[in-house]
Amino acid sequence: QVHLVESGGGLVQAGHSLRLSCAASEGTVSRHPMGWFRQAPGKEREFVAGTIWSGSNTYYADSVKGRFTISRDNAKNTVYLQMNSLKPEDTAVYYCAVTIRSFYPPRDESEYDYWGQGTQVTVSS
Repeated sequence: QVHLVESGGGLVQAGHSLRLSCAASEGTVSRHPMGWFRQAPGKEREFVAGTIWSGSNTYYADSVKGRFTISRDNAKNTVYLQMNSLKPEDTAVYYCAVTIRSFYPPRDESEYDYWGQGTQVTVSS
């Protein structure tokens, strides 16, 4: 069983930055793609960003492209999400996830196998 723990969320003003971290309990995740998702109140969970096992290929939702950056440090079993130029519409609970079923990070949450508990990000205007 893989455990993922997110951290780094909080309350920030619009235009500011946050960096989320997702630490995995096992090194096996370093061989698999990982993704970040978010869920705002009253909305479905949506794909934010994803990366393949090496971190060399990254993928983003159009809404965050150019503002968010996903990266990973496999030596630390950790994936990061650097969020710049935050907007109130970025307010959500952010989750990290890992899939062992594919090479590329899916945009469909049902294709992920393990999830973290989430961390709240609130952006005030």
